[in-house]
Formats: sequence, C-alpha cells, structure tokens
Amino acid sequence: MYNAAIAAEFAPLIGFNWTLVMVFITFLVLYLILKKYFFEKVRAFMLAREQKVKDSFDNADSVNRVAEEKLSEYNAKLANAENERREILKQAKQRGDETAREIIVQAEERASQLVAQAQNEIERERLHALDEMQEQVALLAIYAAEKIIEQKLDAAEQQTIIDGIIKQAGAKEWTI
Repeated sequence: MYNAAIAAEFAPLIGFNWTLVMVFITFLVLYLILKKYFFEKVRAFMLAREQKVKDSFDNADSVNRVAEEKLSEYNAKLANAENERREILKQAKQRGDETAREIIVQAEERASQLVAQAQNEIERERLHALDEMQEQVALLAIYAAEKIIEQKLDAAEQQTIIDGIIKQAGAKEWTI
C-alpha cells in the first residue's frame, strides 16, 4: 500500500487514455450541436436585446427632447400669457380712465347746464320780483296820492294812473 501510494503520487497527472479522447470528442460534438442550435439563437437573442436597449435609450432621448421642447413652448406660452394679461389690464385701465374722463366731462357739462338754468331762473325771479316791486311801489304811490287828495278812485282810474306811473318809471332803471 505504501508502494501504491507512492506510485500514485509520482504518476503523471494527465495520462493518455481513451477516456480522455472520448471526453474531448463528446465535448466537440456537444459544442458543435450547441453552436448550431443554441449559440446562434442566444447570439440573435442577445443582439435583439442589445438593439432593443439601444432603441429604448434612443426613444428615451427623443422623448426627453420632445418634453424639453414642449416645456420651452409651455414656458414661452406662459410668458406670452403673462404679457397678454398685462396688456389686457393696461387696456382695461385705459378704458376705465377714458370712461372716468367722459363721466367727468359729462358731469361738468351737466353742472354748467344746471348753473345756466339756475342763473336763468334767478334772472326770471329777479325780473318778476322787480315787476312786483314796481307794481307795489305804484300802488303805494297811488295810495299815498289818494290819501293826499282824499278821494276815492275807481279801479279803471287807478289802472290808468298805475300805467302812467309805470311808463314814467320804466324810463328809469329800477334796481333791487
């Protein structure tokens, strides 16, 4: 046993025998079978998978570009909308200012008309008061004259005297 152990120890590690040849031939046949039926399919699958991954990356890049373009368009539209909002507010303010000016002008015109009407009314009232005053003065003058002469005048004579006094007084300016 000791000799067998020493002999096994010094024996070559790989010896030539038919088992090794059969293993090599089996390996070669298995390789050729795998190459013909399996390796090409695996290679085609791997190439397809690689292409699919590349396409996914390309698609993702294009989607990102489109998204960035849409984002820039959105930002431009947003900025444009902000400018439009400012313009609309500016126009509304201008229209409001114009309307306010028109209202003020109309109010001033109406106030001028009212002042003119009031002045006309005041003038009419002044003339009416002046007429009444002239009439009262004439009546007072007749009454005084009547008292002086102590006689009674009838209405027709009284009216004649009043008209004469008014004509005479009309030549002078009456002031209030």
